[in-house]
Amino acid sequence: MAFDFKKEYKELYTAKGKPVILQVPLMYYLAVRGKGDPNEEGGAYQHAVSVLYAIAYTIKMSYRGSHKIRGFFEYVVPPLEGFWWQDGVNGIDYGNKQLFNWISVIRLPDFVAEDDLQWAAAETARKKKMDCSAAQLLSLDEGLCVQMMHTGPFDDESATISVMDRYLNEKGYINDISDTRLHHEIYLSNTRKVEPSKWKTVIRHPIRKPHA
Repeated sequence: MAFDFKKEYKELYTAKGKPVILQVPLMYYLAVRGKGDPNEEGGAYQHAVSVLYAIAYTIKMSYRGSHKIRGFFEYVVPPLEGFWWQDGVNGIDYGNKQLFNWISVIRLPDFVAEDDLQWAAAETARKKKMDCSAAQLLSLDEGLCVQMMHTGPFDDESATISVMDRYLNEKGYINDISDTRLHHEIYLSNTRKVEPSKWKTVIRHPIRKPHA
């Protein structure tokens, strides 16, 4: 049976409708960085997502071809995730989505090395006729975080974040978002098939003790 990250690491992907504090381990991602409105039709973000999925599935299906990845095992491609920030903005200004900076990612098994990514990107570019040059490997150790399930449109996330911040205050922690520790979203719904009011998104924020 194929390894499923969502099932094996349930605490990372099955947040509840109330905040939870957890220690997030070091993980490896396929990543594309960019700027701009994620809703722009045919824009940079939508291209990035297309590149991520295309390369992720090329790696997943690599065992059927001539390129053999050391330590490979069959697995289910994990959900799309994203790290978001806006320069000079405290919090998120949903009215100015063109200000977004983002790192769009899909988790990878630990066995994927740089040469495997380069092979997969070249193979995907050749078969799909798409520019895959922006794809990179990203390792990230998020450490201590708070997370909660947000249900509904992305523009309504501020209400969920307020609940998370009140919880942190009660537990003696503070939000630790910075240039290196970012607002993190994990997308569990197919937004093309599910109505916005039912979208499920895990929101994860880095935290610390006030004196830390």
